[in-house]
Amino acid sequence: QVQLVESGGGLVQTGGSLRLSCAASGRAFSMYAMGWFRQAPGKEREFVAHISGDTLYADSVKGRFTISRNNVRNTVSLQMNSLKPEDTAVYYCAAGSLGIQIPMSHKGYNYWGQGTQVTVSS
Repeated sequence: QVQLVESGGGLVQTGGSLRLSCAASGRAFSMYAMGWFRQAPGKEREFVAHISGDTLYADSVKGRFTISRNNVRNTVSLQMNSLKPEDTAVYYCAAGSLGIQIPMSHKGYNYWGQGTQVTVSS
């Protein structure tokens, strides 16, 4: 069992940066693959980034966002640079097994945080 709590969301202007953090409680954090997803109003939840042994990014954020994890502090972070209005969404942290088949699908993740709002103004 893993509990996830996101933080770091907020309001930022176009071109600005934010760093999201996700704190995990529970045992064996290093045994989980971690992901970030986002959901904008009226849209489906979409994949943003994934980290296990490798990292994976959605095309829409590649080169602007960086996912990282600290297995000592049980945290996973998402550094978001060059933010655009279309990045506005609630961002969710998720945990799944290291053997996750399709890391870009939300269905492979077993645990979710409550989400943190990111708003990018134009």
